Amino acid sequence: MRKSNNEAIIISRRINEFLNDYVPSQKTRSEHTLKAYSIALSLYIGFLETEKKIKASNFISECFSVQFIEEWLKWLMDKRGCSPETRNARLASLRAFLSYLGEREVSMIHLINAASRIKRRKMVKKKIQGMSRDAVKALMEVPDQSTRTGRRDLALFILMYGTAARIDEILSLKVENIHLEVKKPYASIIGKGAKIRTLYLLPRTVAHLKQYLREFHGQEPNPADYLFYSRNDGGKMTQPAISKRLKQYAAIAHQECSDVPTTLHAHQLRHAKASHWLEDGMNIVQISFLLGHEQVETTMRYLDITTEQELKALATLEGDNEKNTIKKWKPEAGGLAGLCGLKPIVRKNSA
Repeated sequence: MRKSNNEAIIISRRINEFLNDYVPSQKTRSEHTLKAYSIALSLYIGFLETEKKIKASNFISECFSVQFIEEWLKWLMDKRGCSPETRNARLASLRAFLSYLGEREVSMIHLINAASRIKRRKMVKKKIQGMSRDAVKALMEVPDQSTRTGRRDLALFILMYGTAARIDEILSLKVENIHLEVKKPYASIIGKGAKIRTLYLLPRTVAHLKQYLREFHGQEPNPADYLFYSRNDGGKMTQPAISKRLKQYAAIAHQECSDVPTTLHAHQLRHAKASHWLEDGMNIVQISFLLGHEQVETTMRYLDITTEQELKALATLEGDNEKNTIKKWKPEAGGLAGLCGLKPIVRKNSA
């Protein structure tokens, strides 16, 4: 029993460290991704408690066996109605934690080695719906430039499209990350894994940002302030708030251009710009860097490039070659989820 208690403490501490320290600082700053990791682990711990009757006294490394994980994936489908895509995402999040756990607890490294052999569920590939250039133009014409909010929104959307940066990367920008008074204006984007990449800004984007900075940050901006901030507390704007505004503008723009999806979300602006770069003849390695992808293959899949398009995109390379802190872990009551510092799962009725 002593071993069980010791392992329970070790694993629960590592879960807390993973979610509160490692993921935000080393993997991503996206609130959506952080939430996805937390939900996956909460669901797994909830499964152990409700289906396998695991408590703190018998919470050991064997609770992450292949058999248990396979049963969990089936449980997600049968009891919670999760699609193959969702189950694959949950599995990826659990694997990420087990990899972290194995790196820090050598005695548990076998867990990720075993879990990595679990096959992903087959799913129908969903093609990302991009936007035509006319659709982007129609969207940009909607924000009312006679209002303060409209001018802010247009500056935000132009920057999002012009850089093709992830929405969290844009919302995480501080004033000090924007460099407009230089020969080649640019933004320093802090991406996944805290990796920094330089994205140069076109004249139109620079013009709108300069106007925006004067109006929203004054003559002497504080370098540490968020570039786009919440009017409530001056903090970081939230992704749901941006998504809501995008859909409102998209509904209006759709009346002028049917290519504008009424369900528009921020990622579609990123995808649209990447597609337009490709259409303009930019090579795939350059696009991959600008998007912040670690592997060119990721960009290929992201843009849904066919074999013929891939050869054409890669062929361009030949010419180029020639020229707020969450509370730390502490043991507390509330079952296994409480021990791990996770929120208990919300039960769903069986189908």
